[in-house]
Amino acid sequence: MTDTPHPKSLHPTSAEPEHSPGPADGPAGATRRSLIATLGGAALGVAALGLTGSADAQSTPAADRNTVAQPPAGPAAACVLTPEQTEGPYYLDLESVRKNITEGKAGVPLTLRVTVVDTTTCAPLPNTAVDIWHCDALGIYSGYVAGGSTPDTTFLRGVQLTDSAGVAEFTTVYPGWYVGRALHIHVKTHVGGTVSNGTYHGGHVSHTGQLYFPETYNTKVAALTPYRSNTATRTRNANDGIYRNGGSSTLLTITQVGSDLSKGVTGTVVLGINPAATP
Repeated sequence: MTDTPHPKSLHPTSAEPEHSPGPADGPAGATRRSLIATLGGAALGVAALGLTGSADAQSTPAADRNTVAQPPAGPAAACVLTPEQTEGPYYLDLESVRKNITEGKAGVPLTLRVTVVDTTTCAPLPNTAVDIWHCDALGIYSGYVAGGSTPDTTFLRGVQLTDSAGVAEFTTVYPGWYVGRALHIHVKTHVGGTVSNGTYHGGHVSHTGQLYFPETYNTKVAALTPYRSNTATRTRNANDGIYRNGGSSTLLTITQVGSDLSKGVTGTVVLGINPAATP
């Protein structure tokens, strides 16, 4: 399901398919680099948080609301396997355990809370590694030769372990976009591993997917600095073939921090996984 990028130079306004016949996940001709230096450790604990649904009707446009299930009432209601989606060409197995992954990148602050539920027991899954990566406001991924990025950058990548309530929390920024893809965050879950020296080791991948954003907020964010400097054509969820293949189940519930959107938002989602699976 994963594509390996071709060894060509990378440009942030072109596209490379992640799977056929869906649209692209990234700029064309990515140069996949080897594992880069491991980052320092970070605190593993996160506050226990309640479960939330896929999207709320207030912040989701009609096109999204028509395909999004009602928010679950708790673990039992969320006890459904989340669809697998393509890994894409920009994964790096850094496994760096850190909560704040911004590294100074500009953008609307995003507190991302991912709740992981065991679909075999309908209970929250503690001590599960949630591994995320996404592009910056201008559509650039770290770790690749692309625009303002270099092979030695690590921004907007990190791992957190779920707490006793099955919740992993990240401090990041609202992602931007690039040709052929809707706004999204990549996610993997790993189980059975351990943490040492700030890095997650061992275990196996139990889920690979992507998280999406309601178009109402995508449009508002696109008008703000630095997103409005992004000249790539923005693809909406409804026009993204990868989103249409199960993406509505991981549409984030977005809550604005205050009246000023630039001050930040919170995004929540529930992932239902089988921890024994090796998809």
